[in-house]
Amino acid sequence: MKRLAISSALLLILTGCASTSDLEETRRQLDQVNRQASSRISEVESKLSNERLLAMVGELDALKAEVAKLRGDVEVLNYNLQTTQKRQNDLYNDLDSRLQPLEGHGKQDASQPAAQTAAGDAQTSPDYDKALDLLRARNFPKAIEALNLYIQRNPQAPQAADASYWLGVAHTALRQYDAAIDIHRRFVTQYPSHAMAPEAMRNIAICQRDLGQADQAKNTLKRLIKVYPKSEAAAKAKQQLSKM
Repeated sequence: MKRLAISSALLLILTGCASTSDLEETRRQLDQVNRQASSRISEVESKLSNERLLAMVGELDALKAEVAKLRGDVEVLNYNLQTTQKRQNDLYNDLDSRLQPLEGHGKQDASQPAAQTAAGDAQTSPDYDKALDLLRARNFPKAIEALNLYIQRNPQAPQAADASYWLGVAHTALRQYDAAIDIHRRFVTQYPSHAMAPEAMRNIAICQRDLGQADQAKNTLKRLIKVYPKSEAAAKAKQQLSKM
């Protein structure tokens, strides 16, 4: 009995030792798995961090490119605005110089002789005077109506040629460039010897330039210089050509 008890105790001790060893091994394996998992997690986090960083860098580059594009667009818009304002000022100054001959001719007293036309070769009519008054007042829409009406009613009148010229000027003032070009072309064709024919050609070139038709504008100015070389308009055309 004594030997049996000793053997049982020894078996229990051995069994206890085996269980402790297995537990330690399990713990060791678990620690190893934890270490591997932590390492893997760190690698994944690092990769994700790098990907996010790369994505942020990409977004930053895209934003920089967009800002650069917007700055370029702003510079182009500023340039176009300055160019447009300069051309507008030039147009108004040019119109003022064209209308200047009219400024000294206010409405006539009924008892006085009728005023001469821009060509200086005929007397004006009340309808034509009314149209000129509208031009002086810079009421270009009404002036266009009055000039068209006068030309329709008096196609053979001495002032019809002048009225046609001023009609083109009025359309130019309203930036109705296509209409102005058409009117002044017909004016130059119909009245090539008119005192304002060179100015009509120059106005055609100005309208073409403002329509973005630079080559056509240059050709018109060159033709003006060739056809009317001694005119004041030709001298202005040379200056314009040098700036184009």
